[in-house]
Amino acid sequence: MPIFFRGALVREPFAFDSVGSRWLQEDTCRPNGYPFYHYLQTLEGCGRILIQGKPYLLGENEGVLLAPSVSHSYARRTEQWITCFCTFTGTVEGSIARILDNRPIIFTGKEQGQRIAPLIGEAVELYEHPPVDAQALSLLCYRLLLQFVEGITSQALLTDPLYLRYVAPVIEEIETHYAAPLTVGALSRRVYVTPQYLSRLFRRFLGCSVYEYLTACRINRAKELLLTHPHMAVQEVALLTGFSDTSHFISMFKKATGCTPLYFRKFH
Repeated sequence: MPIFFRGALVREPFAFDSVGSRWLQEDTCRPNGYPFYHYLQTLEGCGRILIQGKPYLLGENEGVLLAPSVSHSYARRTEQWITCFCTFTGTVEGSIARILDNRPIIFTGKEQGQRIAPLIGEAVELYEHPPVDAQALSLLCYRLLLQFVEGITSQALLTDPLYLRYVAPVIEEIETHYAAPLTVGALSRRVYVTPQYLSRLFRRFLGCSVYEYLTACRINRAKELLLTHPHMAVQEVALLTGFSDTSHFISMFKKATGCTPLYFRKFH
């Protein structure tokens, strides 16, 4: 039942914060979710996972990828529940949400699971034979993330006129100038619509409001700075990610991740 946790500062674009295979899964409850993207897959037996109050069963070779801070718990439904899992981080962790089209929950079927499990096993094997090849792990991590793109309808967005005219320019503005004093009002004026209409479009295409997208983008950039610049003060991280008030930054960071910025840096 091998399990490995990242023990060094992240220097690669994509990395595993933890990875394990053939794990005798224990009951777990995370009301505030996990701070990183988290994938869990059944290898043998069956488990029940509760996501934001909704129950699902994970049979053999079925899995689920959860975004950071998504409330969940899980428990075995058979005498033994054997799983594999991994959690994702990296210096460009904020790009993971874009790769996955900002989906908070992605279920994988049996065919996908049969492709994903060997990749996780390959990552475990790399950890089992030190010195660990960080670059090979980073590439493997990216290959795994691409497995979750299957079935995501990003191409449909690229042809939708409402998305192209109103949502895409605002996303580009947020991703490029997240450190600036952006507001939903200013962003909506940029595409000549009301803030209410723009947020309706964001909810339709991305499942969140403009403000939620902006905040998530800033928090993701803050995570990157906290991990890649271990001596940078929290006040500076706040300013560099668009938060003019440090107390507000700490409050929003804790709401999104379940912990303070300093605890996040120390724990991870």
